[in-house]
Amino acid sequence: MAADRDNRSTGETPEERLAALDAQVRRDLAVIDYPRHDWTPRLTRDGEPVLDVAIVGAGQGGLATAFALKRGNISNVRIFDRASRGGEGPWITFARMITLRTPKYVTGPDLGIPDLTPRAWYEARYGAEAWENLDKIPRGDWQAYLDWYRAVLDLPVENDRTFTHVAWEDGLLRLTFVDAEGREFRHLARKLVLATGIDGGGRWHVPDFIREALPRERYAHTSEPIDFAALRGKRIGVLGAGASAFDNAATALEEGAASVALCLRRRVIPSVNPYRWMENAGFLAHFSALSDTLRWRFMRHIYELNQPPPQDTFWRCRRHPTFSYHTGCGWTGARMEGDDIVVRTPDGEMRFDFVIIGTGFAVDMALRPETASFAGSVALWRDRFTPPEGEDSAVLAAHPYLGESYQFLPRDAADPLAPMLANIHNFTFSATPSMGLSGASISGMRFGVERLARGLGRDLFVADGAWHLEQLLNYVTPELVSLDPPDA
Repeated sequence: MAADRDNRSTGETPEERLAALDAQVRRDLAVIDYPRHDWTPRLTRDGEPVLDVAIVGAGQGGLATAFALKRGNISNVRIFDRASRGGEGPWITFARMITLRTPKYVTGPDLGIPDLTPRAWYEARYGAEAWENLDKIPRGDWQAYLDWYRAVLDLPVENDRTFTHVAWEDGLLRLTFVDAEGREFRHLARKLVLATGIDGGGRWHVPDFIREALPRERYAHTSEPIDFAALRGKRIGVLGAGASAFDNAATALEEGAASVALCLRRRVIPSVNPYRWMENAGFLAHFSALSDTLRWRFMRHIYELNQPPPQDTFWRCRRHPTFSYHTGCGWTGARMEGDDIVVRTPDGEMRFDFVIIGTGFAVDMALRPETASFAGSVALWRDRFTPPEGEDSAVLAAHPYLGESYQFLPRDAADPLAPMLANIHNFTFSATPSMGLSGASISGMRFGVERLARGLGRDLFVADGAWHLEQLLNYVTPELVSLDPPDA
């Protein structure tokens, strides 16, 4: 209703306001367009063009990285995503929260351009009063914002491209993709950015005792498609303490599940959200400059806190009398007994018709098809850092230990793959212990994208330093063209 009142007061439709915003964005970019020309050489090998940067993942991190490179006059860039257009990222697939968990005033993809902010888009779509009355941005609107962002910036995305392999060919990256029909596509690139999201450093985790004991159709991870309508009238068990576990529990209840029991290993439901503390410019911009010991201690505490369900998400569950939660109730085994799923817990056995697993993801690049071929060469935190006594963390130790521009580092400097690793930049959630919040987190995107884009540009310029010198030495365009007095 607020948006309707705004429409009547301005006399403009949402479509007209969005068209005006598009024009203003283009004007903003034209006003600050300096320098006004690309600067990287266009390379080919045996007649095949070479990309300066290939980005895998057309979600928020991949799109913002491409825009940052464009702002830096690096346009020989292409983004690849396995999803069809509009389905990139989690927002209309497996994200089941009603709104984002971040505050509505968060910025990131805009890179400091006011008319590119989520607020500018939301006000154009729904009106200024609607923005003032908004608590948090609905996740469907966030996807619509990203779709608009991609379109207004004319970012070069190829959809239906699943990244399968990377190889090192005489100083260039050979990238292989397949489409939904199995057709293969190959590209050469100088730089590769992996912007593949939360699970980009491994895969979503389902405990072995679930996978090995239950029929595949009787369980799902929170990251998977779930036919919630088919769960109407069923007894649902949810394993997990994080926000996604509660999102899925609430969705099942709202779709008519007979009951949902959410079980967690912890004795107390997490309540403190470290993301809200991390949303300060000092941490977001400079965390990666800290010593290894300080970074380890920061991240060990943050990972132990986990991300709790927001209050509104918890109330989504609690408003249903058939919802229950069980603390100190981690599952230790499962079996089928007739048509029942029987789960073993410290408090005894529980019976369900279907179970949803919200146990997060495992960080192990050997589990990702696109990184498996070089995973054994990558330095992990356990290879570079020994924590103080009593401060061990197997979870943190498994994360890649990255260089200052998100690049992978070799476990062994003499590894023949070391030059390749220097040109692969890990902009997934697994970068967090090394770099802090980045492309897989809305909160830290602006700072992470800027650091990544600067690093990519620096590496390209340094690699071509001799070529740039030659361009200067051959530059003979005169600015002073006459020694005569001016015409009267």
